[in-house]
Order: sequence, then C-alpha cells, then structure tokens
Amino acid sequence: MTDVRDEAVATAAANDRDSDSDRGSYIWYELMTTDADGAKAFYDSVVGWNVESQSQFPNGYRMIGRSDGGFAGGVLPLTDEMQQHGARPTWLGYIYVPDVDASVASIERGGGKALMPAFDIPNIGRVAMVADPQGAPFYIMKPAPPANDPNAKSDVFSPSEQQRVGWNELSTSDPAAARRFYTGLFGWDDGEFMDMGDMGEYRFLDHGGTRIGALCGVMPGGQSKWRYYFRVPSIAAAKSAAEQHGGTIHMGPHQVPTGDFIIIGTDPQGAEFALVGGA
Repeated sequence: MTDVRDEAVATAAANDRDSDSDRGSYIWYELMTTDADGAKAFYDSVVGWNVESQSQFPNGYRMIGRSDGGFAGGVLPLTDEMQQHGARPTWLGYIYVPDVDASVASIERGGGKALMPAFDIPNIGRVAMVADPQGAPFYIMKPAPPANDPNAKSDVFSPSEQQRVGWNELSTSDPAAARRFYTGLFGWDDGEFMDMGDMGEYRFLDHGGTRIGALCGVMPGGQSKWRYYFRVPSIAAAKSAAEQHGGTIHMGPHQVPTGDFIIIGTDPQGAEFALVGGA
C-alpha cells in the first residue's frame, strides 16, 4: 500500500485523546481509488458529498466534504506503483489508539500483521495499516490535535446523521476469533447478538455505550473485510443514482430490524460501498 499520508487525514479527525475510553473510536474513513475524478462524480451523486475537485496535497489526496461543512473522509488516488504492490480500490477505516507502536505489537502477538509499519506524519500523528488474524485490513492512528482546536473531536461516524458512516460491519471467516481479537484490542462490547439461523450470529459491537456496528461470518467463498455503511435520506434514490453513474448493486434494497433499508454494491472503480437509510 501507500507509504504516504498528509495533513488531510487529521484536518477533521485529529484530537488529543489520551484517555483509554477513546481507544477504539472510528476517527476517519478513506477511499483508495484508481480514478479520483470518477469517484467524485459517483459519490457526490449517490451520497450527496462534495469531494474536492482538486487536491491541495502533494500525493493527490482529496477531502470529502459534507453538506453541513464538515468532512466525511478522504480520497487517496492509487498510483501505478501502489497497484503493482497489490493495492486495489477499497474503503478503509481509521481507529484511534493511544499508542500505535504498542498496538501494532499487540496485533502481531494476536495473529494479525502490519501491512504498513507505523510512521509519523509531521504535526498530524502516527499511523499504521494492519490486518486482523483473518486478513481484514484497517488503519490504527494516534492523531495530534489541530493547533487551532486542541479539543477537536472527529464526527465522521454517527449512528443517525446523514453523509456519515452509520454502521461498521466486519464479515469474517472466524467470528469467535475476531470477537476475541477486537474486544481485546479496542475494548468493544460484543455481548448482544441476533440469531441468523444457519448463517450464525450477527454479533453487535458497542463502544462507550454507542452501537458502532457488528460482526458476522462470511458467505461461502467470501473474504474477511470491513464494510462501512454511509447514511443517505433515501435508499431508492441512492440506488437509482448509483446505477445511473456506473455502479453495480449486489444486494438490496433490504430492510433491517431498525427499519432502515440497506444496499451493497461496487462503484465504477471496483471499490465496494454500502448505504443505509430510509426507503
């Protein structure tokens, strides 16, 4: 993967969180893509974002703007070199840890691995790309607080607000092992679940009293991975926009127990996306 990050990541996400209670918070989301302009055209239409038309940063990183003036994440263009090393279009989440190096060591002891060793971004923080024991990739980060707002908090995740991630879902080849790994690493609570019969348990994940997502088994032939659901006002409208702009819908619309509807698909560049919202 890439060995570069810049101050874009921390513009909205960085905060000075030294308490253990913040360990395990989602603080950023990132789309890696082969076509940043194509991704802008797609997601602006489907989710309602305003991805930057031009990058302000050396590596082409673009911020994803929300309608309320905040940020939903960032877009990282994949270079030929990145692709030659195996990088593919995908969404990845950043999870807060108080100590990146100690967390990488803990991940490796637990059977995971570092895909990109920990490194510093000057004035931004320390980051590492890792994978859990079943191979699902994600980032861990200890951000530095913005100089003009030392008490800033990330708001890229919200169970209810539009244009943010409202649900983080892990599909894994070994749910029992994944539960032990993530609850130990981040302190998440996985005490509640929904019985899905032959498909096993849909095990809910809570952080600090907030339900942040769930984990479940993979479908036959599937890969272990994280999936991030962006909230939109209307799933029907978003589905239509996605199809009109070159996306492919693989599942849904499907109603979930909360009353929301969901769809899962791939964008024109091949990254999987997921949406949640009203009918």
